[in-house]
Amino acid sequence: MVLDFDVAIVGAGAAGMMCAATAGHRGKRVVLIDHASRLGEKIRISGGGRCNFTNIQCRAEDFRSENPAFCRSALARYTPRHFVAMVERHGISYHEKKLGQLFCNGSSTQIIDMLRSECDAGGVAWRMPCEVTSLAREGAGFVVDSGAGRLRVGKLVIATGGLSIPKIGASPFGYRVAQAFGLSVVPPRPGLVPLVFDSDEHVQFSDLSGVAADAIVSSGLGQFRENLLFTHRGLSGPAILQVSSYWEPGEFLAVNFLPDHSGQDLLLGARRSSALPATVLSEYMPRRIAQRWCELAGLDMAMNQIADHRLRHLGSLLNGWRIRPSGTAGYQKAEVTLGGVDTRELFSRTMEAVKVPGLYFVGEVVDVTGHLGGFNFQWAWSSGHAAGEAV
Repeated sequence: MVLDFDVAIVGAGAAGMMCAATAGHRGKRVVLIDHASRLGEKIRISGGGRCNFTNIQCRAEDFRSENPAFCRSALARYTPRHFVAMVERHGISYHEKKLGQLFCNGSSTQIIDMLRSECDAGGVAWRMPCEVTSLAREGAGFVVDSGAGRLRVGKLVIATGGLSIPKIGASPFGYRVAQAFGLSVVPPRPGLVPLVFDSDEHVQFSDLSGVAADAIVSSGLGQFRENLLFTHRGLSGPAILQVSSYWEPGEFLAVNFLPDHSGQDLLLGARRSSALPATVLSEYMPRRIAQRWCELAGLDMAMNQIADHRLRHLGSLLNGWRIRPSGTAGYQKAEVTLGGVDTRELFSRTMEAVKVPGLYFVGEVVDVTGHLGGFNFQWAWSSGHAAGEAV
């Protein structure tokens, strides 16, 4: 068939624009289609408006997938250094915040403008806002029906993201395309998301809303040391967002509020003091949390009036509080979507579907989810570049 374009990419987010720019610079005739009226909304709102666009410490171990080795190829061939080189070439100033996280000094719109400029330099055609109404195989290529009419293309890339942040247009479109072409999908669920309490815990801890603490939080195979934040509904903060991707409904979280100390040793070492336990503990942790845990243990008297076994019990609570969340705050508050197109259905080097030559999936729609801190953007750049080099 006569092709209108060599490649159609559905989804003009981070992965879609990277894929389009890469293919366009290779001389491919590319059309980029998106239903949104504003370009790159998820990029725009990321990082508090400054876009945590990558992490220079990025490793394959920083990603979750049912097929953990899948991400290695793309990440090794397009690294954070490659993306930083593009950022520098466009004159965008940036800084490292912590733990390898890179942010724009200015606005996240600089990253959007950079990607658009790269696409334009590659001759990419835009169809936006434009709804895709159907996709079908035709010969060796595909037919794309949309609000802009019918297009015949040789290759088709799905970069439509996941279900997180539905208010900016997230949808299950990509999963439906995969299933329509006979590919399996790992059931999606919210990731990097606050966790919520049931009614009993909510009453018990609601007045701690806004209190943060340095803590080690563990669940399943995940363990993270960062800030934990009490909210009016449950728990949030970087440590909770990180561990939420490992937490399964019905499981407990383990929280260590004294990550550098033994609670038992601290309390027993001060057992002759006339101070209250909360006063002793407030040197090592937020006072309001210390007071609440002393209340829970029934210890509102001077240290020298408390039996050693009760001090040991309180110390154990502080090093190993166990709480069973009732659920997550949902896709509205989730930064990413866990699950997605099963990576065992894709070639890791190209992102092409094994069963459907010419069909590719990149970015969040794939069952690869990074930790908090720029990793998911790096997956977008790496997977988008891999497909852009292959189409």
